Amino acid sequence: MAATATYPPPPPYYRLYKDYIQNPKSAPEPPPLIEGTYVLFGGSYTTDDVLPSLEEQGVRQLYPKRPNSDFKNELRTLNRELQLHILELADVLIERPSQYARRVEDISLIFKNLHHLLNSLRPHQARATLIHMLELQIQRRKEAVEDIKRHLYHVSLGAAKGRGGTTCKCGEERRSTKTSQGGSWNIRWTLAFDVVSFALSRRREEAQRLLKEALGTLDGQLASVNNICIC
Repeated sequence: MAATATYPPPPPYYRLYKDYIQNPKSAPEPPPLIEGTYVLFGGSYTTDDVLPSLEEQGVRQLYPKRPNSDFKNELRTLNRELQLHILELADVLIERPSQYARRVEDISLIFKNLHHLLNSLRPHQARATLIHMLELQIQRRKEAVEDIKRHLYHVSLGAAKGRGGTTCKCGEERRSTKTSQGGSWNIRWTLAFDVVSFALSRRREEAQRLLKEALGTLDGQLASVNNICIC
């Protein structure tokens, strides 16, 4: 089947950057960053990441204005009011259909208050998500450290066997006599053991460093979350 329409050609601005690799100065500078209020698709937006209050949006606030509000309790209260208004709307549509507009406005107001309360919890949600991610990273790094220790233990056992000795429970190695052929084999085992031990020690130091950084970041996030009253 033949195509009835093709994609439009790209905008002509790409021609301005055709010599950018050879001469970066030949292309125009990118536009400056937008600061403050701007218009997008007919709507006004701002670069300041601040949640406007309901009063600033021209909406009546149904829950009390307190610095440390119980978000869960307020959400439950608004949800019960919403259910009650929906039942009343059903009765109005049956008995007095001409008076439904007021009930619809009340339901819309409750939804706006619910939406504003949920948006107020977005910073807490972001911090909780970050804490969860850091906890998972810490767990994986601890598992990586334990895996390195386990591999180092097995390499130590292999090196001990290659040197022709045995290891007792107390960790002391009993060396035995070696033949000339066994000596070259022991040298190879010793070199391999040294190389692997060095690589594993570097990985262990790096894992421990990352673990300390993650724990420090997690402590800071937990301290900030404790300042928020979420009952």
